[in-house]
Amino acid sequence: MTGPPPARPGTSGDGRDDADVIAQSLDEPELFAGLYDRHAPDIHRYAARRLGEGAADDITAETFLIAFRTRARYDTAHRLARPWLYGIAANLIGKHRRTEVRALKALARTGHDPVAASWSDRSDDRIAVQAPLAGALAALSPGDRHVLLLVAWADLGYQEVAEALRIPLGTVRSRLNRARRKVREALSTDPAFASALDASPAMAGQELSPSWTK
Repeated sequence: MTGPPPARPGTSGDGRDDADVIAQSLDEPELFAGLYDRHAPDIHRYAARRLGEGAADDITAETFLIAFRTRARYDTAHRLARPWLYGIAANLIGKHRRTEVRALKALARTGHDPVAASWSDRSDDRIAVQAPLAGALAALSPGDRHVLLLVAWADLGYQEVAEALRIPLGTVRSRLNRARRKVREALSTDPAFASALDASPAMAGQELSPSWTK
């Protein structure tokens, strides 16, 4: 005897997807907790990799507070809320861009920074603590860095990034291509590092995006 099929990403055990939960939460606010349970760990992980564990707690809490307060405006044609939530988080992270850039520059300069510890929670993230990459990320514009890291660290596809940042798909492509080129140029002085970057599963792209360093 077999059990029930696994739930699709963005759905609960009873088959409700994110859009269903958001719509129903307008009458039953307590249902919104299900959206938090489903997506908060990923949002927190992404924020921690960019700003550190301490800031990630605040970013995650504020992301879902804003989402809850604005849920009546959510477009339920988008059945998966992940891009919406990452867009809110990215906007909040953007307000800390000086902190992020300062941490990246410190890591690039010294090889040590508190943020690095939160980047290395998985073995395939070890590449992220390398000083050359930190320096390359610090040199990117905020817009290019958002696009690059939403693809590389949040595993969003091109269309999802466009939805998250509310920018055209073509802008996502151009920003990502520019960011990849700049990162590649910055790392070109270290062939061993560049080879490891290509091989890292954490840095692989999605169906619409080949390896972001190529």
